[in-house]
Amino acid sequence: MAEHAHDHVIVVGAGAAGLMAARELARAGRRVTLLEARERCGGRIHSLPESEFGYRADAGAEFIHGEAPVTHALMAEAGLRSTPVDGARWHVSHGDFSQDDPAAGQMRLLHRVARELDQDITVTELLDRHFAGDAFAALRSSVLGMVQGYDAADPGLASVFALRDEWMGGERGDQGRIVGGYAALVDFLVAECRRHGVTMRFQAVVSAVESSDDGVVIRCADGGVERGDLAVLTVPLPLLRTVALPPAMRERQQAAEAIGFGNVIKLLLRFERRWWLENGARDLSDMLFVLSEAKVPVWWTQHPADAAVLTGWLAGPPTSAFAACDEAALIEAGVSALAGIFDKPVEMLRTQLVASHATDWSKDPFARGAYSYATLTTREAQEMLSQWDGPVLISGEALYRGRDMGTVEAALASGCETARRILAGMRAGTLAR
Repeated sequence: MAEHAHDHVIVVGAGAAGLMAARELARAGRRVTLLEARERCGGRIHSLPESEFGYRADAGAEFIHGEAPVTHALMAEAGLRSTPVDGARWHVSHGDFSQDDPAAGQMRLLHRVARELDQDITVTELLDRHFAGDAFAALRSSVLGMVQGYDAADPGLASVFALRDEWMGGERGDQGRIVGGYAALVDFLVAECRRHGVTMRFQAVVSAVESSDDGVVIRCADGGVERGDLAVLTVPLPLLRTVALPPAMRERQQAAEAIGFGNVIKLLLRFERRWWLENGARDLSDMLFVLSEAKVPVWWTQHPADAAVLTGWLAGPPTSAFAACDEAALIEAGVSALAGIFDKPVEMLRTQLVASHATDWSKDPFARGAYSYATLTTREAQEMLSQWDGPVLISGEALYRGRDMGTVEAALASGCETARRILAGMRAGTLAR
């Protein structure tokens, strides 16, 4: 297609990837329509009211992971700053608190074994082959905790090569939080989209994408229809499977099954005071993370801020045990977990609770999970999903091939790269790859 003034790109999904792609295309002079199934932008970035938690708490993405160059560049544009994630990491086992990682001494051996692998295997295979037996019990527990808790991955499917790059890929940069939360970055992107003339349509649940003689036809569940020259799909992988795509894209749609997609349950509990500091036996004033054996095993504070908020995190296959729980039951499970970890009466914690929120991302109809991870066949699937031989492109964090797959950085980078490919293709006078 030759370049012309009314080139019209329809972006499906107003999460980080969709907003980034829409902003880049619109400021290059393209006409852009953004379709979003929700009543808000941000997708898996979701802020909660400051009035409830004392700050714009994040029910979804919260941390900046690794170097994140696209994120930091966008923050600089927006005039936003970050605070480093700083504080102590406490391990709790059978009621005993320690800052010593029980598996630290064996991690070098794990890294050496992983580095020497010449063929990719799953994490479960790695542990079964090389780290069986009681002597490695702490190491297995630590590795499974990282794979499930950090990557939201199934160890029986997760790629060791991908995790090797993530764990041993050199300097990663400091972890941080955006002042004002990720919602501040979303607010900036939305304002940028509007400033450059992006048309936004909410509650637009896309059910089908069809090729036409002059581009694409997007059909929505409410009967709405949008026509354009090109479509960019940025929906989470489980949603991609629910959209009827042109027959030529069916193979790509099926390739999404080869990319892992995990779940997260995230709890935010605000108390009247920071009761976890009231213990003469140990000083927890520097506490950032608590890693435990509880049913909700991971908790963190807002340290160095003094917010009386604890965030609980349960990810990966263990979330399935809570599938039947509503929000109230999840919050009760979180309170009970804290009571066990800190040896406090459950009733005391209940009376201290002044605000709470629980999100099981698998139950969100427009996410159906949290984020992607690499399996043994993910890289080949990403290559197929990235193909561009028609008027429909796929973009999003699941297509990111760097070591921080599944992050906001991955989504922003993918959206930006997709926009660049489109603009380069239009300048070249073709929409083919």
